[in-house]
Amino acid sequence: MAILEIKHYPEPILRAEARIVPKVTATVRKLLDEMVQTMRAAEGVGLAAPQVGVSKRVIVVDVGEGLIELINPKIEKKEGSETAMEGCLSIPQYLGEVERAASVTVIGLNREGEEVRIAATGLLARALQHEIDHLNGILFIDRATVIYEKKPGQPEDGQIGEGEAPTKPSASETGGRDDSTGS
Repeated sequence: MAILEIKHYPEPILRAEARIVPKVTATVRKLLDEMVQTMRAAEGVGLAAPQVGVSKRVIVVDVGEGLIELINPKIEKKEGSETAMEGCLSIPQYLGEVERAASVTVIGLNREGEEVRIAATGLLARALQHEIDHLNGILFIDRATVIYEKKPGQPEDGQIGEGEAPTKPSASETGGRDDSTGS
């Protein structure tokens, strides 16, 4: 197994819709293994195949409740809403306040090609939505109401210590987006 290179914004693959996986094969299982190894080495909680340069609808997530590997995942149901800080391994210098569904039900295939259904709340729901967005070429900066520049030494998970605040980047640093308007 190998640790894969994480692609960084503005790599074009991060903006493209990933291809459906027609069949779960040994190659797909190897990709899952390498994505898990890469996610853990980068101290992330989730990773989508486009983030490692592969246009396949494959994600891995581990928020501390056990590893989830999904092929062709889809959000079947969303409920509620909550806003929280997010970060991304593909955009490591920024954090953003992102509104997402508070709970989701996701369906997809596991590494054996069997359909699985996952009901999630909290951080797991947020991570699943974030990674599925990657499969559709959507980045957290597209959904963020406010984007902050991450301070040196701040963890990738976006957690900000008491009394700390990240700094806002300029519009030119976020692709011309003016975050004071949220557009």
